[in-house]
Amino acid sequence: MIRFYSPDIAESPILPESDSAHCVRVLRMREGDELQAVDGRGMLYTLRLVDAHPKHAAVEIIGREEQPLPWRQQITIAVAPTKLMDRMEWLVEKLTEVGVNRIIPLRCRYSERKEIKIDRLEKIAISAMKQSLKAYLPEIWPMTPIKDALARIQAEQKFVAYCADDVERRLLAPLYRPGVDVAMLIGPEGDFSHEEVEATLAAGYVPVSLGDNRLRTETAALYSCSAFHIIDDLN
Repeated sequence: MIRFYSPDIAESPILPESDSAHCVRVLRMREGDELQAVDGRGMLYTLRLVDAHPKHAAVEIIGREEQPLPWRQQITIAVAPTKLMDRMEWLVEKLTEVGVNRIIPLRCRYSERKEIKIDRLEKIAISAMKQSLKAYLPEIWPMTPIKDALARIQAEQKFVAYCADDVERRLLAPLYRPGVDVAMLIGPEGDFSHEEVEATLAAGYVPVSLGDNRLRTETAALYSCSAFHIIDDLN
């Protein structure tokens, strides 16, 4: 069954305009048909369509079920957006499909991109959440200076992927503790500055290597998140 997204469905049983149009015009659903919607906070609703309006389809709630997170911990991926925005959009889509709690776009000294449109990324995350049959929508922060991110991120284990050789790095897998809240920092295409690396180390981040392959920014971010899930599944 196709899932819709309606964050306020419990208080206002009307689908958002975009989902109403998809429900009525694209899927041609009619009064009496059943459908499902999630609120992005872990609740799955079974609904019955009572007014097939293409802009504000009205429904009644006939069932609700809490959907627990498929993973045990909070996963935060903080990454400097790529110069080409379509790569960042791809990353948000894939992180949402794989499973992430928080995505933080970092503004660093060598960032190729200083501003991004959060609304566009949120729409992509919503679509990926529905497509992958999840009930949780990841939190996407606005573009955040790295010093502010270091002060605000809360996690029991914190890693930074760093390319230069002036800091000793160890492989991620042996250091990661499954099921424990984790944050990963991924720098821009020009890497973190020396001052930024010092700041991350002072904030308790452990420098790690993601292997011998040279990875693009968005690949490194997705690789990290996938590694957390794979290690979790093996333990």
